[in-house]
Amino acid sequence: MDFFIMIRKCIDSDFLSIYSIINDAAIAYKGTIPPDRWHDPYMTQDQLRTEINKGVVFWGWEEKDGLAGVMGIQDVKDVTLIRHAYVKTILRNKGIGTKLLYHLMGQTSRPVLIGTWKAALWAIKFYRKNGFKLVTEEEKNLLLAQYWSIPPRQIETSVVLADANWLGSVGELYTCLA
Repeated sequence: MDFFIMIRKCIDSDFLSIYSIINDAAIAYKGTIPPDRWHDPYMTQDQLRTEINKGVVFWGWEEKDGLAGVMGIQDVKDVTLIRHAYVKTILRNKGIGTKLLYHLMGQTSRPVLIGTWKAALWAIKFYRKNGFKLVTEEEKNLLLAQYWSIPPRQIETSVVLADANWLGSVGELYTCLA
């Protein structure tokens, strides 16, 4: 069998592939997240450029036919955020997201936070299966305001998950100071 697989940092020429994967995979949100949060396309090219310009670095799972999944990582203040994690619809549930997540986790020693939609139960389940824990509603509101640039309605309809590094050190300190 002839196949080629690798995880690699995405480059400028991957832009349209990243855009395509995000919008293909985000179809799963349609009818699940609040209708006022759904857009078609889910992420425009301008929004994707803005995310990259703000420091989101995309990594991709590449197979012989090109990128099959992408996941972004962004250092913000004293934490690392996992951003925009998507796998092509036809390739889901094959371990691509898990491999990308673990690869990105290996890129940082900082506490890691992930935000996702409250209604995206499959995403929450995925992150919990991979060792992340939901923070409290109060912590979520504070964290989304501190580390993300999203509107109040998105804060209301989202959750935050944290890795053991956050929960064991910074999270406890943060909770005491908040």
